[in-house]
Amino acid sequence: MPAELSSFVGRERELATTLALLATERLVTLTGPAGIGKTRIAVRAVRVLREPQVPADGTGAPAAGPDVVWADLAGLPEDRWAALEGRLLRELAGRRVLLVLDGCEQLGDLCAGLVAQLLVRLPGLRVLATSQRRLGVPGETGFAVPPLAVPPAAAAPQGEAPSAAPVLAGRPDAVDYPAVRLFVERARGADPFFEITGRNAEPVARLCRALDGIPGALELAAGRLHQYAPEQALRRLEADPLGFLAGGAGRGTRADAERSHRLLSRDERLLWERLSVFAGSFDRAAVVAVCGFGRLGRDAAAAALDRLASGLLLDAGPGRWRLPLSVRAHAARLLLARGENAEAVRRHHDWYRTVAERAARLWRGGSQREARELALRELPDLRAAMNPMAGPGPGAALEIAVALWFLWMACGLLTEGRRHLERALALHPAPRPARALWLNAWIAACLGECDGADPLLVEGWTAAVQEGEDSCLAYLAHVRGTVALWEVRPADAVAEFAEALELLPPEPEFGPGRAALAASYLMALARADPLAVPVADAPPAGDRWARSWSGYARAEVLRREAQPGAARAEVLRALGAQLALGDVLGQAAAGELLAALETDLGRHRDAARLLGAVDRIRAGFLKDPRAAAYWARGRAPAEAVLRARLTESLFARAYAAGARAGRRALLPESREG
Repeated sequence: MPAELSSFVGRERELATTLALLATERLVTLTGPAGIGKTRIAVRAVRVLREPQVPADGTGAPAAGPDVVWADLAGLPEDRWAALEGRLLRELAGRRVLLVLDGCEQLGDLCAGLVAQLLVRLPGLRVLATSQRRLGVPGETGFAVPPLAVPPAAAAPQGEAPSAAPVLAGRPDAVDYPAVRLFVERARGADPFFEITGRNAEPVARLCRALDGIPGALELAAGRLHQYAPEQALRRLEADPLGFLAGGAGRGTRADAERSHRLLSRDERLLWERLSVFAGSFDRAAVVAVCGFGRLGRDAAAAALDRLASGLLLDAGPGRWRLPLSVRAHAARLLLARGENAEAVRRHHDWYRTVAERAARLWRGGSQREARELALRELPDLRAAMNPMAGPGPGAALEIAVALWFLWMACGLLTEGRRHLERALALHPAPRPARALWLNAWIAACLGECDGADPLLVEGWTAAVQEGEDSCLAYLAHVRGTVALWEVRPADAVAEFAEALELLPPEPEFGPGRAALAASYLMALARADPLAVPVADAPPAGDRWARSWSGYARAEVLRREAQPGAARAEVLRALGAQLALGDVLGQAAAGELLAALETDLGRHRDAARLLGAVDRIRAGFLKDPRAAAYWARGRAPAEAVLRARLTESLFARAYAAGARAGRRALLPESREG
């Protein structure tokens, strides 16, 4: 039996499960990809079983642990495979023994026959096997070893500026996750003074996520920290996973990947390589559409997926899997060498274009939370498909970016959407597409960068006329109205929004649609001619996002009419939708209006907390100083009242509490007490 391989951080539950299965089953197989920790769980299970067992009543001498024989199949030369069965039968005959077969995948199908024969001919035998997938022997109980738990992505809500890392017992809370604990423990072997701090906690968490919580990969990466700080290590890992991990201590991931690849069937190898085009998790439909071509047809791809999923892929949720990063990097090199990379990338882009279009249809059809969930779930691969340097080119990247307009504008990813658009537009030859120019102009206008929106509006209008894009002409008029609102020209905004509604076709093929444009018109009208706003009218049905902005406009009018209670109820309804969808623009605007209403109602501390929360949210996306000045002017009267009614200390404490809480401080129940 090998010595203890490494720390046993975070594997207590897996150990307990293994021991419980061994107490009742004759054949237990620990499955999972290389480096997941199968062997170390087997080692620890044997050590626990060998400890003398004290009788339950506490009397008598402790009983000896079971007899154990360890067979390392991974290191067994092929010329000794045939003799293995006979040797084990002779060695184990007549004994009550636990046989540990480590690395069963090395023997391929031979291992199933070996184990079946041993169990039949040796009635006193129990077997604990480790293998990348189940053996397929009758009576086998499989246990898929999961990765170590990693800190979740997006510790701060969408669109918020991250605050200082939260601290528990003086340490960033990332160390509460087993993957981080293992990483830190192994890092101290390379650098005895390594500690998790508020500054490096997020890079370490991202390293653990990038390495999928696989213990073997985490240990290799931690072994490089005597050379690189966590931020540098993360950049090097993302640039060259195999090269970075090969420089660490211990078994190389390239060797693991090569061995796994060598043991696969032809169809499994083809699928394994083609899966490398996926940047995130994938489901069966995506695998069949992207990987089922040429020598590996759609049915064969589905069958190969079933076989790989049993042990070589990581479970990413019901019906979803992913390739570990290091395996993906190796498989990508093989795919490139095979000459199939271009076709796989093209099919990947086509599939994720249909995913983006499906999400956009869900949004237009009123299923906005479902649209958001779909887009966020597939976001790693949508990002990859929006790479303008990939085979399909910048035009194809822009198609996906435009289809996902709602993710950028209504779900809090403004700056990311702008980055995708600008990168692809910069590489697109003239004339550039009107739809992409419109969306980029809209994002710039919503961020208060009106000077940046103007040239895009001019170019976009020319392109839309040339392309015959009536919907785009309407949406460009809508952007001009947004610019007018920022420039405090509400009457001009009303005219532009009215023109947008007039130009928009009854059933636009893309974009926000009529209800959203009507909500913008209502906002402009609330500032230009409040008496003309129909505050009693029912909001437009179906479009929850548009309803939230219409509610915001009505709340502004109700406040002017000295109805703060009714206005507060309206803005709270709007906030509920904006929080559910992740609309950071809406959260900031509605939160600020709510602060003014709380001020009107004499709830001064609540109002100060709201201002702190709003500033935290805006800091995540608002960079233009002129835009910040615009909002500061709007809230100046309410803030002046607060500073007059609260002491400087009380205002500062309430404001700071809101800034720490961020969007959690926006709803009343989160501010009680």
